[in-house]
Amino acid sequence: MLEGCTPWPAETAGRYRREGVWNGTDLGSLPRAWADRYGSATALVAGETRISYTELADRVDRRAAGFARQGVEPGDRIVLQLPNVPEFVEVAFALFRAGAKPVFSLTSHRSNEIRHLCELSGATGYVVPGVFRGFDHTALALEMTAELPALRRIYAQGEHGSPAVVPLEAVDADPVELPANDPSDVAFFLLSGGTTALPKLIPRTHDDYAYQTRTVGALAGLTTEDVYLAALPVEFNFTWGCPGVVGTLAAGGTVVLAPDPTADDCFALIERERVTLTSVVPTVARLWLDEREWSDADLSSLKVLQIGGARLEPELAARVTPELGCRLQQVFGMAEGLLTMSRPDDDPHSVLHTQGRPVSPFDEVKIVDERGEEVPVGVTGELLTRGPYTLRGYYRAPEHNARAFTSDGFYRTGDLASLTEDGRLIVQGRLKDVVIRGGDKIAAGEVEAHLLSCPGVAAAAVVPVPDEFLGERIYAFLVGRPDGEAPSLADLKAALHARGLADYKLPDRAEFVADLPLTPLGKIDKKVLSVAAADPSLPRRWTPAPRPEATSEATPDTTSEATPGTAPDTTSDAAPDTTPEPVPSLSTSQKG
Repeated sequence: MLEGCTPWPAETAGRYRREGVWNGTDLGSLPRAWADRYGSATALVAGETRISYTELADRVDRRAAGFARQGVEPGDRIVLQLPNVPEFVEVAFALFRAGAKPVFSLTSHRSNEIRHLCELSGATGYVVPGVFRGFDHTALALEMTAELPALRRIYAQGEHGSPAVVPLEAVDADPVELPANDPSDVAFFLLSGGTTALPKLIPRTHDDYAYQTRTVGALAGLTTEDVYLAALPVEFNFTWGCPGVVGTLAAGGTVVLAPDPTADDCFALIERERVTLTSVVPTVARLWLDEREWSDADLSSLKVLQIGGARLEPELAARVTPELGCRLQQVFGMAEGLLTMSRPDDDPHSVLHTQGRPVSPFDEVKIVDERGEEVPVGVTGELLTRGPYTLRGYYRAPEHNARAFTSDGFYRTGDLASLTEDGRLIVQGRLKDVVIRGGDKIAAGEVEAHLLSCPGVAAAAVVPVPDEFLGERIYAFLVGRPDGEAPSLADLKAALHARGLADYKLPDRAEFVADLPLTPLGKIDKKVLSVAAADPSLPRRWTPAPRPEATSEATPDTTSEATPGTAPDTTSDAAPDTTPEPVPSLSTSQKG
């Protein structure tokens, strides 16, 4: 395995191979195998562009040869920063085929994040979308080459004005024989979703990712008739392989690449392409549900809506089937590995109130207390996991790995969760997403779920605010419903008390705001809210987050960084260098 990565123990790896879990798949070989199987069937759709399986395999072969001619060698790390376009899929598989290891990056990343990813990975190349949504990524890439001696090659879409930049269209050559990859080696890197530091690199091997997509695709029952809408950014684990793009292509279905996760764009694509499956985060799901009241789009083809990436409140979950007419599938996962999903035959209560069961019989899951001891069924603790597609260590992060993993290889997810008697997971929130009030630890997600049940409350976010007597108090930011009167704090406390919430968990302060600030993935930005809670004099006008381009997770991601769901939140403490394009805030007044 690549130096700087932590391999699975030899005995464990041997068992996975004997059991057929890891079957020696080289991700770079998949497009040609798919072409042999599905031929002229449509693989990718983007706008008016339609690409067959045979065309996709031919493009991958030519790009792989083109990269080799450009000097890309096996083992090279290449930062891949493209939006939801066919070139992302082509370039990713071409780099796999050439033996290089792409580092998936958001298009919202700027110099701080890109510098970090290049330095940490030792990247020798960088693929950019040229000018995208008003930002000149090529100029950023040239700036990075001036700073980073190892970064030697820049590939850009579209027009460019520098001889140092290779047009992505020029990465093309007659196919040549290329060495096969070692399936146990790293294929590519996903990003952790930590919100308190720059992202860490998550090495995913050919074997482990092939197993993940194969397993999840089988659970989804994907066939050649299925059409998957990539609404979230394709570089997220959720969108790329849960089952996502890779799982759909493996089944012979069609992948439709959406330019944005907005309801207007996605509803039109669902109707036009007869989409059967898509995956979104809760904030996008809420906006879709609100938009559905005003939309007459034909969504009858949609069979399943996967929702993950953050905690899904039961009240929102209950709206999916009645209002969108499709089955809800709750997904909990992380770019680091573990995935849990609800199943088609799960009872309605489990679908609404749990995050399902692990997707693999080889997933090992346990819930532990602060001493690391397992807790009884139904008791909340930290979720630990290990398995055939869960990493054993972040790339080049030995000090963090010593804290993030137990001595026997269990990954400390940082998620607060419990298990039901039948093994379903209930995610309560993040271990760090707590308020410590007078010594009592209160999970913010629990209080938020109860607040959403109160009349007049459409959205809720709970953060701690410092207090000299109790240490921290509970501060609730709320978005009211447009058709109701905002309840007072006394009314909220009475309603929560009536629901059986303990007194020490009741909000000390509640503030109604027009909307809630969002991270680039569309998750509520609690760092911004914590600052606002500590200083009530600050204006409640949030700086727009970057568009969740599909312009994610973690993944998504999640993180130990894991957050509930498969899509990593790759925000960082460092502010972008330019003002990104805004996205809709989480508010109840999107129409009318």
